[in-house]
Amino acid sequence: MKILAIEDEPQLLGNIKESLEKENFLVETASDYHSAIDKIFIYEYDCILLDIMLPNGNGLNILAELKKAGKNENVIIISAKDSLDDKLKGLELGADDYLTKPFHLAELNARVKAVLRRQKLDGKDTIEIANSVLDLKERTFMVDRQNIPLNRKEFDILNYFLLNKNRLVTKSALAEHVWGDNSDEADNFDFVYYQIKNLRKKLQSAHADIEIESVYGIGYKLVEK
Repeated sequence: MKILAIEDEPQLLGNIKESLEKENFLVETASDYHSAIDKIFIYEYDCILLDIMLPNGNGLNILAELKKAGKNENVIIISAKDSLDDKLKGLELGADDYLTKPFHLAELNARVKAVLRRQKLDGKDTIEIANSVLDLKERTFMVDRQNIPLNRKEFDILNYFLLNKNRLVTKSALAEHVWGDNSDEADNFDFVYYQIKNLRKKLQSAHADIEIESVYGIGYKLVEK
């Protein structure tokens, strides 16, 4: 899962990034209004952590721009302003949650996981398709109740495919989601190909009733057999 943390306090931003990365999230950062707007409208995120008070602008304006553009990222406001008016305005503009500074990082992690579960899985911690079960909380993958070991990238790739079952996933979208914004600087997508190749072998060996099909020249699609 990919998160954008927008926060102008360097120490807090670093702590948020480190804490969420320990929870196996991919975290990008922005420390001012303009860089945040640039990232939001170039890349896709599963969740945005948004400070209200930013250099060169206001986080609530970013929320308004998201709504105007019809983008549906989950948004959690993180702000020192414990104002009911700000909270209500943020929720009216489409924020999913509101966390007031100072807060414990464990609380932030829990809020992020909660909004992601609500959107993607209707509150569940697992994705079940055919004879396969991916447990997002425990980061395990089971086929016919047998544990199939996956490395971190394989797990994140399979997670993305399962959430986009039967949909075409381009190589660039997959690379950006799993490897981050710097993936667009790569000369080719061989690193995607090798991870897909290994994941396919594991699915085949485990007799999973799902498979990753290639869509020539574009990307991949996960389907049930």
